[in-house]
Amino acid sequence: MSEKLLRLSIGEFAARTGLSADTLRYYEKIGLLRNVTRDASGFRVYGRRDLEWIGFILRLKDTGMALDDIIRYADLRECGDATLAARQALLETHAATLQARLLRDHEHLDALQAKIALYRQQTSA
Repeated sequence: MSEKLLRLSIGEFAARTGLSADTLRYYEKIGLLRNVTRDASGFRVYGRRDLEWIGFILRLKDTGMALDDIIRYADLRECGDATLAARQALLETHAATLQARLLRDHEHLDALQAKIALYRQQTSA
């Protein structure tokens, strides 16, 4: 389906993304969603690129990137290819933070599993 064929209202876009219409309007207000198309009646219309972009925003958010950093990334993205290195650096920093958190979480999981194994051993004796 081409970009022209996918035309979602704010309600349809909200349903597909799992975000509320109010959140989408807020994201537009703070600059995360830019150049949102409007139909002849002034209603927002979203397309495939908007879905892909919001998916990436949600991935960054779900992995713990601060909203200010996501906005900074969006600002850099808007400036085009001249900001590729800056965007890469921002994502590399986030990836390193995420990797450290994953390692820490794995250590916590190992400790919990060891405690559970101890309790199983004690309750089955």
